[in-house]
Amino acid sequence: MGTCTNREEERIDNGAEMEVLSIERVFEEEKVPGWREQLTLRAFSVSLLLGVMFSVIVMKLNLTTGIIPSLNVSAGLLGFFFVRMWTKLLERFGALKQPFTRQENTVIQTCVVSCCGIAFSGGFGSYLFAMSETVAQQSTEANDAQNIKDPKLGWMIGFLFVVSFLGLFSLVPLRKWFYTGGDDCGFKAFPTLGLQAYQNKFFFDFSATYVGVGMICPYLVNLSVLLGGIVSWGIMWPLIERKRGDWFPADLPSTSLHGLQGYRVFIAISLILGDGLYNFFKVLSRTISGFATQIKAKRSSIPLSADTAKPLADSGVSFDDQRRIEVFLKDQIPNPVALGGYVAIATVSIITLPHIFHQLKWYHVLITYIIAPVLAFCNAYGCGLTDWSLAATYGKLAIFSIGAWAGAAHGGVLVGLAACGVMMSIVSTASDLTQDFKTGYMTLASPRSMFVSQVIGTAMGCIIAPSVFWLFFKAFKGVGVPGSDYPAPNALVYRNMAILGVDGVSSLPKNCLTLCCIFFVMSILINLLRDLVGKKRARFIPLPMAMAIPFYLGSYFAFDMCIGSMILFVWERIDKAKANSFGPAVASGLICGDGIWTLPQSVLALAQVRPPICMKFLSRNANVKVDEFLAKLS
Repeated sequence: MGTCTNREEERIDNGAEMEVLSIERVFEEEKVPGWREQLTLRAFSVSLLLGVMFSVIVMKLNLTTGIIPSLNVSAGLLGFFFVRMWTKLLERFGALKQPFTRQENTVIQTCVVSCCGIAFSGGFGSYLFAMSETVAQQSTEANDAQNIKDPKLGWMIGFLFVVSFLGLFSLVPLRKWFYTGGDDCGFKAFPTLGLQAYQNKFFFDFSATYVGVGMICPYLVNLSVLLGGIVSWGIMWPLIERKRGDWFPADLPSTSLHGLQGYRVFIAISLILGDGLYNFFKVLSRTISGFATQIKAKRSSIPLSADTAKPLADSGVSFDDQRRIEVFLKDQIPNPVALGGYVAIATVSIITLPHIFHQLKWYHVLITYIIAPVLAFCNAYGCGLTDWSLAATYGKLAIFSIGAWAGAAHGGVLVGLAACGVMMSIVSTASDLTQDFKTGYMTLASPRSMFVSQVIGTAMGCIIAPSVFWLFFKAFKGVGVPGSDYPAPNALVYRNMAILGVDGVSSLPKNCLTLCCIFFVMSILINLLRDLVGKKRARFIPLPMAMAIPFYLGSYFAFDMCIGSMILFVWERIDKAKANSFGPAVASGLICGDGIWTLPQSVLALAQVRPPICMKFLSRNANVKVDEFLAKLS
């Protein structure tokens, strides 16, 4: 998840010859601060502030659509802004003792991303909240007491502290408020394309967050989401709805998994699984190939070390890379520390987790921790090659394997979800650490300062993330309920994956399995086609994973994201240089501004302060009936 360019060099014409200027030549006269000097109090103070801010933003995204863009650039920009403003102020009064460095900014970015990353990998919008009674009531299977565990602040913090640090040690040895006074009020319920379209989830809800997300996400992602919404809510669901009474009982509520909701959820799951498994084997093959190539290269080349600068120079390595390798190899983390830390935390976890989840046995956790380091390495290495983290896919594999092992009669649904949390926390954290190491390498930040900032950021996240979730859960009505402001759609998907893993496909409605198989195969074929046609043509072929999201959620956020894409597209046509330079900053401003408002909104909700006006939109016939009713009252 690092946000640096591969080559930070530019060529300039200096008269008759070309000369290469490098980034590190510019900083050559500056002393690189030691790893302890990079870890400053002001850096972690700013990290704490930004960690809270971004955790709120990630939580909001988690509980609405589950689309989480990379926030590295935003964290780096805001971290630079706050610390630079502080140091300029001190400098003006002659009180600045230590200048602000790029290494310190890298520490801030690493710490913030680690902190808000827990808001994602902690499963508050997926596996963890899927354990709750709120989500269990939306399923007709496995909704008994042994498969339910409601969120409580205490056990959530304990769970995260137990599982979130293992990923750090596993890889080191290898390397809108005023008009919203009721439900469905305000501009978020504006029927932009008409009332009929609004009922089928086609509308623009004026979300600055998702407009900003649309500016960050590639055009293909946004258009794929919109296409998925058109295929599902525009075509498939209306057609399947006509089969009510034939394919499924006519009297079933819309939320029953034996009815239309079952098609929505399980077809989306089939798309996600097809895409995930295809990319899993694709990344795994590239990882094995890349790893084998590296082993062959090492056998045929001169070993590099911190004090072997001459072989580096003789081999044609640039000055930038020479300096980066020298700094990166200087402050290595001792392997005994990493191995000892992993074993110690794993032991505590094996003892502790069965007390948090009584259905989860110690041997389930042990097997997970034996397998997890290998999968963490595969995910981190594969993410470095392809920029694609498969943490969620590894989590789903844990759901099916560990949940089925436990069995339906022994709380297999809860066991599968808990195992998913353990696996996702390890492989996700390991991947983030590797990407942060890449950023540190490019900015001459010490691996030790990166590791320490990851540990501190993770510790912050283990407290901040569940606290922010608890604030949402208590402040906003109906969190996790379909149709609410925060429906947490992924939680239902994860729970139904766990049910499918322990019960099989017997609970699916008529023809649902056939449709699931068709979309599963389609997902694989689309991915295969994307790889066969090449990068230029692949940009016109949709992404199945992105298409799956609106299948069970709707297309309203797709319009927001596409408007963000349109803004960026027009901006690039007017002034591409400024769009590339300031586009991420504008997107960050939209996301952060909308996200920050959530905090005072939560406080107002907890204080039971309601907006004074409800603005609703009715059809002409409904409006006549309302007027007649009000006339009778007067």
